[in-house]
Amino acid sequence: MGIVGAGPAGIYAADLLTKDETLSSCGTSVSIDILDKLPSPYGLVRYGVAPDHPRIKQIQGALHKILDKPEITFYGNVEYGVDLKLEDLRHHYDAVIFATGSDRDRPLDIPGVDLPGSHGAADFVFWYDSHPDVAPSWHVDGTSVAVIGAGNVAVDVARILAKDADDLLSTDITDNVYEGLRAKQITDVHVFARRGIAQCKATPMELRELDKQPGVEVLVYAEDFEMDEGSLRACDESNQVKTNVKVLQNWAIRDERGAERRLHLHFLHSPVEILGEDRVSGIRTERMELTGDGNVKGTGEYVDTEVQAVYRAIGYLGSPLTDLPFDEERGVVPNSEGRVLDLDDRHVDGVYATGWIKRGPVGLIGHTKGDALETVTNLVADREAFTPAAEPDPVAFQSLLAERGVEFTTWEGWKRIEAREEELGAERGRKRLKLLTRQEQTSAARQA
Repeated sequence: MGIVGAGPAGIYAADLLTKDETLSSCGTSVSIDILDKLPSPYGLVRYGVAPDHPRIKQIQGALHKILDKPEITFYGNVEYGVDLKLEDLRHHYDAVIFATGSDRDRPLDIPGVDLPGSHGAADFVFWYDSHPDVAPSWHVDGTSVAVIGAGNVAVDVARILAKDADDLLSTDITDNVYEGLRAKQITDVHVFARRGIAQCKATPMELRELDKQPGVEVLVYAEDFEMDEGSLRACDESNQVKTNVKVLQNWAIRDERGAERRLHLHFLHSPVEILGEDRVSGIRTERMELTGDGNVKGTGEYVDTEVQAVYRAIGYLGSPLTDLPFDEERGVVPNSEGRVLDLDDRHVDGVYATGWIKRGPVGLIGHTKGDALETVTNLVADREAFTPAAEPDPVAFQSLLAERGVEFTTWEGWKRIEAREEELGAERGRKRLKLLTRQEQTSAARQA
């Protein structure tokens, strides 16, 4: 089996395949190759989780144990669509699962979105997580900035922008990111959510963390606390919604503390324009009102807020995959319960999807396990119909990569990368330094 993508989705799928009783009971020997375009595994757990969330990053320990299994082989630095095409994978594997995730920002079609100082959240997240393909420098502009969105990514971005850089020194933040954040002059972060407090998509844990930062005061405004029948019903049906509403209401009624930095949460504000001539100078939002069912409509009242930068966190999208159909609106590969579908809605023989490229960027990391289970269950059920791989020998696959000049990394190579990162971190008296470029990771992986 081949799996494209070494994040949690792909690794959980590999784990389930090694445990499947149907395969083991019929004497089928399972061999799984996991390919990733980066030299290192773990996907967004490594490059998408905020550095001050070490509890979530600890998931890497569980993923490490899975990748240590003898049935699983890791190939890093192998980019699907560039180094390999679908016909190559089908030639070497009986079946292929795509688990490439969502790696780009959903576009926001408003005037001014392309002004300097307007940033996609994905770019900023990849920077503060030291993604090897992202430039190491980032100038955090201005004293007042805006974050558009009401999900966990928006909350993460707002928290990092408001936080004192010194409060991140106990994390695995890299030196270049620390210096970039230490230089910021931000006093006010404005978070704009299009819908109401009952439609806030952030989890209660993420939301509460906003108020646990030294020197930062969270401000919410009574005029944003409109509730309709749909909102009340959402509170009754979901403990998460009920908790979020209670947290926000408690913040709204307390006295201001006069902290040196302020994090403003604005609900029922829909961005309509990013203001500025040569660069961002403000954001214009339209006041919204609830329509009774939890949705909103515009009121025709506009509010301008002076900011020097805007961070757009309205959702991620997957990227198109060579030789596969793609739903550009949803940012996913069309599929039915993990079975990839062609343009005529027929299952593409032996091709599957799991994770965010399958269902879109919704749910937490834990939801990925159930998602992988559905895909793997259907893959196993279909196994009798597979067209067998012409060359399943791993030596043949490695020869193909060598012929094409692919400097792939291995699982043992990744361990050397990890050791080198920890060594560099120790030299600086830090937990870890992840600032290794793609070339440096590849070089470290090949050191004896």
